[in-house]
Amino acid sequence: MLNLSAYLMYATGKAARRTLSDKLAARGLRLWHLTVLTLVADLGPQPKGVLAARLDMNAADLARVVKDLADAGQVDCVRSLTDRRRVDVRITPQGRTALDHLNADIASADDDLLTPLSESEREQLAALLRRVHAHHEERGPAGGFRVTAQARQA
Repeated sequence: MLNLSAYLMYATGKAARRTLSDKLAARGLRLWHLTVLTLVADLGPQPKGVLAARLDMNAADLARVVKDLADAGQVDCVRSLTDRRRVDVRITPQGRTALDHLNADIASADDDLLTPLSESEREQLAALLRRVHAHHEERGPAGGFRVTAQARQA
């Protein structure tokens, strides 16, 4: 199995998810909270339906995540300025502050996961993973989450 790149990515991905999930759980959050908060921060206010489609997520599940974030004061739901029938989810100043703290947690999770690698090896791995991701993003399912260029460089 250790000769199969797909298996190694799967196993390493599980370790990464576990590490990040633990960091988020300490703040009372889950990965979906981080994903929605980051997406709204990167793209600006988004209708719930668009968020659900971008994330390939059930609308009811997304509504629960948005409610959690709204209850925490990290997002709010407001009428669209361009279409008054539409309600957009937007990040609040408190949400931006929370995201800054979460970014520190993410960096810490990366450090934990990549401990055996030097800085140059980490950069090389990140570059290779971005290439593989970009290849599959181009071929990916319609409506799936598309990472912004800014997020790719982070």
